[in-house]
Amino acid sequence: MEAQSFRKSGHFPSLLSSFLYFDVSFMIWVFCGALALFITKDFGLSDTQKATMVAIPILGGSIFRIPMGILADRIGAKKAGLIGMGLTTIPLLWGWLGGTSLIQVQSIGFLLGIAGASFAVSLSLASRWYPPQYQGLAMGIAGAGNSGTALATFFGPQIATAYGWHTVFGLALIPLIAIMIIYAILAKDAPNAPAPKTLKDYLSVFKYADTWWFSLFYSVTFGGFVGFASYFSIFFYDVYGDGVNPGGLTKIQVGYLVTLTVIAGSFFRPVGGWIADKVGGMRFLTILFSVVTICAFAIATMPNSFLVMLLYTSVMMACLGMGNGSVFQIVPQRFSKEIGVVTGIVGAAGGLGGFLLPKYILGPLKESTGTHVTGFLVIGSIVLVMTLVFYAVSRSWKKSWATTESGVNF
Repeated sequence: MEAQSFRKSGHFPSLLSSFLYFDVSFMIWVFCGALALFITKDFGLSDTQKATMVAIPILGGSIFRIPMGILADRIGAKKAGLIGMGLTTIPLLWGWLGGTSLIQVQSIGFLLGIAGASFAVSLSLASRWYPPQYQGLAMGIAGAGNSGTALATFFGPQIATAYGWHTVFGLALIPLIAIMIIYAILAKDAPNAPAPKTLKDYLSVFKYADTWWFSLFYSVTFGGFVGFASYFSIFFYDVYGDGVNPGGLTKIQVGYLVTLTVIAGSFFRPVGGWIADKVGGMRFLTILFSVVTICAFAIATMPNSFLVMLLYTSVMMACLGMGNGSVFQIVPQRFSKEIGVVTGIVGAAGGLGGFLLPKYILGPLKESTGTHVTGFLVIGSIVLVMTLVFYAVSRSWKKSWATTESGVNF
């Protein structure tokens, strides 16, 4: 009965379009991470350079999300999405036909950020179609498009082994164009979209403290998800790969492990939104932050068994995925009229967190200490502090705008 009510309350073709657009875009966005073991071999990079290479696309996505969010509010999510997919063909063509130097690869990676910016458009399209009581589930389904990471980590290494990593970029044009056509046919802007505002009006949301708080918390959940998704190929191969352990994991096998962790995070994103609708996003996020903290410290023990490590990383990624869904169960309630630009801002912060994670924590600490232990101890400490901060801030929200009279379970 509830599922039937959910379907009738919105526009399923647009929700499906949101998911597909985000899915193929997310797949393309993380190519540098999924193919890291192949690309870095061509250029002989250090630990820090490897981390920088996989982090640059995340930075690009962070930068492009704000203008894409504004564009979605001004011209509609459908047109903005078509523009985004059209522009994404540029780095794919460059990666397929070029990418012969490190500076080219870094430039391609930055332009792949256009695909990462799809988040601000796809979630805006989905959110406007559904009432408050279904925001967590709707945003979770659209956001589950981050499962595209699993496609990249599963198929990317296999194709790269057989035909070279450049071919992966070329073949990605096929699903991108196919979904672009589907999106053009099925997607429809919601009739309740507010009238376009001036740039000054859009940027006025920066004056609200809640914009910054949502950005900070999402930099942990989504930043952790995308940062780890991009870096885990390097991490697993460093610790369990056949390059350091005779009879260890091959590059393709590492891709399978990363795929499992990514599936955990992607699959549980809509679950997180659904649970947040039921028990309250604030209460659920506090629990999730706590579990992520425990997992980070557990990973720092560096178990000898890669299966034990897979368990730790998968649980952590599942919690981060559910955290993403929980954050966006709350955001539309606070910023219903500015959802496009706020989604872009908060999403940009998430991307920035994903950039900082490998670039300034995991890569440099591995290079300076020779182990990944220190990096995960630092991450665990950061999330522990963030858990306490979130608990304090959410209590203030319940005394201001997150009231029971709204009909939403916060």
